[in-house]
Amino acid sequence: MEQDDARRPSVGSDAVHLPVMRSRVVELLAPGLDHPGAVHVDGTLGMGGHAQAVLEACPQASLVGIDRDTEALELAARRLEPFGDRVRLVHAVHDELPEVLDDLGIDRVDSILLDLGLSSLQIDQADRGFAYAVDAPLDMRMDQGTGMTAAGLLNTAEEAELSRIIFRYGEDRNARRIARAIVEERARRPFEDSAQLVRVIEAAIPAAVRHRSHGHPAKKTFQALRIAVNGEMDTLAAVLPEALDRLAVGGRMAVLAYHSLEDRPVKEAFRMACSDSAPAGLPVVPESMAARFVAVTHGAERPDAEEVAVNPRSASARLRVVQRVKEAA
Repeated sequence: MEQDDARRPSVGSDAVHLPVMRSRVVELLAPGLDHPGAVHVDGTLGMGGHAQAVLEACPQASLVGIDRDTEALELAARRLEPFGDRVRLVHAVHDELPEVLDDLGIDRVDSILLDLGLSSLQIDQADRGFAYAVDAPLDMRMDQGTGMTAAGLLNTAEEAELSRIIFRYGEDRNARRIARAIVEERARRPFEDSAQLVRVIEAAIPAAVRHRSHGHPAKKTFQALRIAVNGEMDTLAAVLPEALDRLAVGGRMAVLAYHSLEDRPVKEAFRMACSDSAPAGLPVVPESMAARFVAVTHGAERPDAEEVAVNPRSASARLRVVQRVKEAA
């Protein structure tokens, strides 16, 4: 039930939103923001928790905050209002980062953060349809002003396409069974709410398989639909090279991923950025072929046990950070 204004926590409080690995993110990004005119980009602003922490720790830095969720932007604007003209917020998808910076007249930036996946706002609002545990309209759009809903996708996609989505983005071996059951169900009654989809998924998976699996049987399908509806893997693949390219020398980029599907392209993009382009076997790597970036984190860092105890949603987080050390040839 929605809280009235008297009982609703402040938008800037941790009762509303606990930014994942907040202190560590700030610690790793701050070295690039210790000079006048420094610019930090939060490409997945959410409710602004990480952005607030960066602005507080780095008083010389300004923020460009990007998010596709208009409600999240409104909440972030309230949270970040005390920072005045140090803050510029833009309604956009993170893969539009180059256009956003060009429109603002910014060539290079000094730090970038991408906090992937769902925000607490999207998870906790039942009417958004992201959660399989709560019955709600099957929307799942991060930007509710555009695009097809999850219900629209379920009701129109071919069985083979649904199977591909569930297998690729949910990594679910039962994808074919679930897709077939979805098509059979929608012939009787089009999909409208999450409870209907959960019932279909549970019925499609044999009891023995359900008992062996970890977590709710609908979890993977809901993840897959959300990723497909929002084009998350496409936008991630597009933003990684563009964001790295806009970093100034000395600047750092951090990415928080929450499952292997997100983490793999981040790991690969960072590995490539930190690798020489010279052919194998050269005794000396020419300067023009030397790596433009170095890894700041060794592999992916994870939240400690204390943070996971306070914020269980952080348990699957993986943080990777790289730093630019030279311009492109």
